[in-house]
Amino acid sequence: MAFWNKLFGGGEAPRVDYYNEGVELLMDGKFHEALTSFRLALKVTPGDATVLQQIAICYTRIGMTEEAAKTYRQVLQENPASAGAHYGLAFLLLRGDELESATEHLEAFLAQAPKDGDAEDHVRHARSTLAQLRGEAHDASADVPPPDELF
Repeated sequence: MAFWNKLFGGGEAPRVDYYNEGVELLMDGKFHEALTSFRLALKVTPGDATVLQQIAICYTRIGMTEEAAKTYRQVLQENPASAGAHYGLAFLLLRGDELESATEHLEAFLAQAPKDGDAEDHVRHARSTLAQLRGEAHDASADVPPPDELF
């Protein structure tokens, strides 16, 4: 059968990269469409923490913050050292005025924050927010709005 498929141009359809498709849709502000792509990506790689974190970002953007928090917690159950999940959950908790829990997640994020330049704005924002929560003086120039994407 494979011979006939090759001969007549049939065969397997090219695989869709649902994750990258989701990232592109997310960047274009098409949050519901991105969520669909990320869910399809999750079927290909069940339990993938990176995909789950992108799903949580989509939930956050469309206002489903409880689902976003639940998804971040799911990532943290499997990988308690997930910096991105700590970061995202911390800011969701801040929105809900859960300051103590948010502080714990910001501390956990900073304890294992990525060292690459891409994470620099996230680290600065987390430090600034943590200083504000603790009532410490901080450098106002370090206050930057949270970047649109996690790592």
